[in-house]
Parts: sequence; C-alpha cells; structure tokens
Amino acid sequence: MTTVAASQGDLGERFRRLLGPEAVLTAPSDLVVYECDGYTIEKNRPDVVVFPRSTEEVVQIVRLCNQLGVPFLPRGAGTSLAGGCLPVGGGVVIALTRMKRILEVNYRDRYAVVEPGVVNVWLTHQVKDHGFHYAPDPSSQGACTIGGNVATNSGGPHTLKYGVTVNHVLGLEFVLPDGRVVRTGGPCEDAPGYDLTGVIVGSEGTFGIATKIWVRLTPNPEGCRTLLGVFETVDAATNTISDIIGAGIVPAALEMMDQLILQAVEAAFHFGFPLDAGAVLIMEVDGLEAGLDEEAERIAAIARRNGAREVRRAANEAERQLLWKCRKQAFGAVGRLAPSYCTQDGVVPRTKLPHILREIQRIGERYGLRIANVFHAGDGNIHPIILFDERDADQVRRVLQASHDILEECLRCGGSVTGEHGIGVEKIDFMPRMFSPEDLDMMHRLKSVFNPHGLCSPAKMLPTAGACIEPTKAGRRAAL
Repeated sequence: MTTVAASQGDLGERFRRLLGPEAVLTAPSDLVVYECDGYTIEKNRPDVVVFPRSTEEVVQIVRLCNQLGVPFLPRGAGTSLAGGCLPVGGGVVIALTRMKRILEVNYRDRYAVVEPGVVNVWLTHQVKDHGFHYAPDPSSQGACTIGGNVATNSGGPHTLKYGVTVNHVLGLEFVLPDGRVVRTGGPCEDAPGYDLTGVIVGSEGTFGIATKIWVRLTPNPEGCRTLLGVFETVDAATNTISDIIGAGIVPAALEMMDQLILQAVEAAFHFGFPLDAGAVLIMEVDGLEAGLDEEAERIAAIARRNGAREVRRAANEAERQLLWKCRKQAFGAVGRLAPSYCTQDGVVPRTKLPHILREIQRIGERYGLRIANVFHAGDGNIHPIILFDERDADQVRRVLQASHDILEECLRCGGSVTGEHGIGVEKIDFMPRMFSPEDLDMMHRLKSVFNPHGLCSPAKMLPTAGACIEPTKAGRRAAL
C-alpha cells in the first residue's frame, strides 16, 4: 500500500478532472469530518474525499485508485461504531451519500431497488401508505444508509422477529476492487448457485462497493401492542426476557434501558419514565389483530411474575411512536451524561444477560467509569455505553481496558464480540479468539478472491499474521 500524502494536491486535481470540482474535497478543514466514524477514539484523515453520483463514476474512481496504487474505502453516513469508515492508510474515501435515489418500488412482487446512500427510514416513509415497510430498523435509522447497513449486516429492535439486513437483501450491483461491475441475486428469490449476496452482506466494505441494492418489502402488520414494563432491578428485567422467549412467545421487539440511560432520555423527551426504576423493558407484539390482546396480556403477566411494579400499554399510536423515539434516539441523548462515549456490541445467550450486566457494572466500578445500558435484549445483543471525556488520555486508556474486559466476558459466556456494528478496526484483535487459524486463513483466501491487492478498505475486519489482543493499541494510536 502506498502513501499519497506528498501528492495530495495532484491526486485531488486528478479527481476534479474526473468528477468536477464540486465532487472532491481536499481542504484539511473538510477532511477532518471524515477522519473517523462513530468510533471516535481512532482517527486518521483521508487524502481526498470524493462524491460519486452513479455506478459509472464509482467505477472510474476505483480504476484511477488502482492505476495510482492508492487505497480507498466506501463510506455511507459514518454512523458505524467500530471504525469501519476509518481511512487507516489515508487514501481516498468514496462517500456514497449523493447516490440516494429509490430507483424502483414493486409492490406486487414486494421489493425495491435503492442506491447505497438512501437513508434507511426514507424507504419506509416511501412505502408505508401502500401498506409496507423495510423491516431492518437500526436505532440510527434516521441517519444511517442502507449501503452502510449492508456493509455491517445491521440489526435493530424489530429484527428479533423479522431478521437482520441479510434476510432482507435480495441482490446487489457491486463494483469490485478492480473496477469491474458484477450483479448478485435480484428480485427472484431462491436463485440457484452460491449465495454470493449473503457472502457480501456483512463484509464491511472489504469486498467492494455496493451501488444498487434489491431489498425485500415487508407488509405492515394488521395490529400491534406496545408495553412498557417498569422493574426495580436489572436482574428482574432480564429474567423477564428469558421467560417471555421460554414461553414460546416471539415478540416483534424486546428492548431494555437501565436507570442511567433513562435519566438521559427522560431529560430529552419527557416521556414520563420513572427515574427511580432499575430498568424498563419495551415489549411489542404484532401480527393479526385476533389474539394480540391475549398475547400482550401473557407478556404482562410474565413481567408481573418477575416483579414488575408496573406494566403500561401505549394508549395510542402517538404514545407508541414517542416511546420508540426515546429508545431509538437514546444514543443521541447520551450527550447529556458525558462529552464522549464508546458503545460496545457484544452478544451473549439470553440466559446470560443477568450475569453479563452484573459483570459490566463490576467492570465500570473497577475502572472508575459510568456505563449505561440500552440494548436489543430479546436476542442478547448488548450495547453498554461507556461514558468518558476523550480529551483525557487516562480516561481513554481506561475505556479501552473496560471495553476489552466486557468483550472478553462475552466470549467466556459463549457469545460474540459483535452483533451488528462489525469488527472494523476496533475489534480486529479479537478475531483469533473467535476463530481458529484455519478459519481465518479461509476468510483471508475469500477476501483475496474479491480484493487481491488489498487496496479496498485495507486493515479492516481480519487480523494480519501474528495478531494478538492488545487492549491499549488503539489508545496508543489515538495519542500520536
């Protein structure tokens, strides 16, 4: 991989001739916006940021990068939380935010074709009056792009019932790292042959750049019931989660917020959360109207058996929407608690939720850090939010150590270090803990088929030979 810092002006000029001056950024004050994503601990400025408007322009950009030997990586809205958008070696960031058209909506066959820069919630807004929605709903869905969701195989509250991004992507138009354009899948389901679409979804931009995406549209449920359970302790809330699933109920969503995050969202949105509660659960069931009241009451009864002091039902759609606004914008409200935060993304078996949350509390006490919890409780995907001030190098060090210990405990519980945020650069040293050398070698071989020269999204997702877990490595780089 070559460095282009010395020839940044020349590189910028080459792209201006190719795309026009309005589609190229080279000024340091502009580039600083693209030096990191939502994982702000690690930063590195790109040399150039370019804004293609079409597949053809993406091809031209990629071919020029290959010609010059310059690394490049795609970027959506930058909401990713594991450094997936970090330009590790500098080079060119290909910002896809101007490729934001919904190209086709086919209600009869229940699919849509979108460009990668389409914001997730835009598609649901487009189709809701026709009785459909796009099911994957990350908490950042008001900002994140469908292309970015494809990169990390994003989830969301309602994927407990409906599945994650890969379950709703039917096909891709894809620019390979050498500039060739390929298409995998399409509107016809269950095509014969290898599931290349499934291989690409979740590859974190290391296989190439999606420029068109065929996605499944899901019919809106006939009805839904949304409940709020208020609990004295986190243990009571997490035991309720296990009992609901154990009873054979598959809710549309099961989300938990602890006392610390409740303080932030109540100050922001004034829903009426009880600030003395240890935790609350948002519990939603949907489907045919027949039976929904009975199912909601079964859930409420389980919550009460586990000590819920109150179970409320959203009285109308406006109250339901406000409740979900509180949950989905909880991360934005965290700014009321601290100037910086680092969000983890571990996964544990549901029955281990009480244990992992107790361990998170102990880890916070060990390192003198406050940790808030808001997460997809139904599938064990935890999102502990570690609060700190990144201007303090000692706090950064402690945050990285705490993050490391939390993820180590997830692995000890038989879980994973990521459920939807991806590996990026943040968790790359954990890959040898999760996979054998033979598994990692196979992943490297697969990556080399798509990306033989390593110019596309370098230093992401897969460790180099001899990698080990170094919880302070990112902190050392951040202090440079």
